Amino acid sequence: MQKKSLFASIAVGIALMASSVSAAFCNEIDFNAVKSKSLMGVPEATVRFRVGTTTAPDGHYVKGLQEMQRLLETYSNGEMTLDIYPNSLLGDERGMMELVGLGIQDMCLISTGPIPNFAPDFSVLDLPYLFKDEAAAYAGMDGPVGDKLLAELSKFDIKGLGFWENGFRHLTNGKVPVQHPNELNGLKIRTMENTIHIATYEHLGALATPMAWSEIFTALQQGTVDGQENPIAIIETAKVYEVQPYLSMIGLFYSPCVLMVSQMTFDRLSPEQQEIFLRASEEAKHWQRQYSQDYNAVAIEKMKAAGVQIIDVDLDEWKQAVQPIYDMHEQLKVNMDLVKMLTEPTTAEAAPAA
Repeated sequence: MQKKSLFASIAVGIALMASSVSAAFCNEIDFNAVKSKSLMGVPEATVRFRVGTTTAPDGHYVKGLQEMQRLLETYSNGEMTLDIYPNSLLGDERGMMELVGLGIQDMCLISTGPIPNFAPDFSVLDLPYLFKDEAAAYAGMDGPVGDKLLAELSKFDIKGLGFWENGFRHLTNGKVPVQHPNELNGLKIRTMENTIHIATYEHLGALATPMAWSEIFTALQQGTVDGQENPIAIIETAKVYEVQPYLSMIGLFYSPCVLMVSQMTFDRLSPEQQEIFLRASEEAKHWQRQYSQDYNAVAIEKMKAAGVQIIDVDLDEWKQAVQPIYDMHEQLKVNMDLVKMLTEPTTAEAAPAA
């Protein structure tokens, strides 16, 4: 049996299972102790999938999971449902991914940030300004490259169900209205624990500070970091704007999230149940993407009304500033063949009109 570095040894799993502080479980996760009743599925369901995420209960991740919950219950006549655990109740993203692979947790919906630590080809999605808009991102992630990336998760006993919407990542800070790349110089910016994100912000002169999402609000309040970067929906629902008066619309990275299920959990389903499960997850993905786009406009207006200064930028200036990151592809372990597949037009698209 060949396992990659995600689960280096049984000892790691045992150590995790012994830690009630970091992962909220002893012999197994105490799901009853941490559940939010308002996000639990119908009580009569006999097949329940426990899914964790780090985002707020009213955020775009959870809204999509609630739609999948509704679809599962509808298509299975109440036999199947999701129990949703938001706000890092089951741990951080990396920890949940590990638990799903071990079969301790059924599902998780996490950003792609920590995934390249285990499946390196996912790092292609972390390059700055890779996609020009959401449509281009969806085309890439729902095509051959996305299929290849999701298939890599099978090495860790994880079934990748699809790329859901997180969004283009914008910058907030509490010190200066950043409009030009050089104005990042010296600012301490929280990033995900992601090599390319860290390298990009450091290249721009910022002091990149990787930090778990659950710690960020307190760090911003106390001035441990000056700013952070995230999609609009997360900035608004997490109330980051309450301690960060400047929002720079840099869209530096497009950040998807991935819905994952333990292969062991999926294999226990009957063929009919598997078909229902896959149908519900696919339909919920498309619903969640549209919801996220619609919500962004609402969220920006809410933040404006709260006194946040929205700063538009010259994207061409920012794209030029981060171009050297692409020259570091070998150092950053980026598969440039995948970059070409995502960014170069197909033969049909490139052909002139008749």
